[in-house]
Amino acid sequence: MKVTVDQNICASSGNCVMNAPEVFDQRDEDGVVVLLNEHPTAEQTDGARQAAAACPAQAIHIED
Repeated sequence: MKVTVDQNICASSGNCVMNAPEVFDQRDEDGVVVLLNEHPTAEQTDGARQAAAACPAQAIHIED
């Protein structure tokens, strides 16, 4: 799995961090998503998928 994010369309909702805090973070100054791990472990893949599904801006993209 490979995860990418589009910071330009991020809505700063924080759903990504709530679903996969080991994969995503948010910038302190504006809450925009920060990708911590573009290749999540097997244990982190479900959270990453949930984060992508919960993103209101569809700023998270997953490739298998």
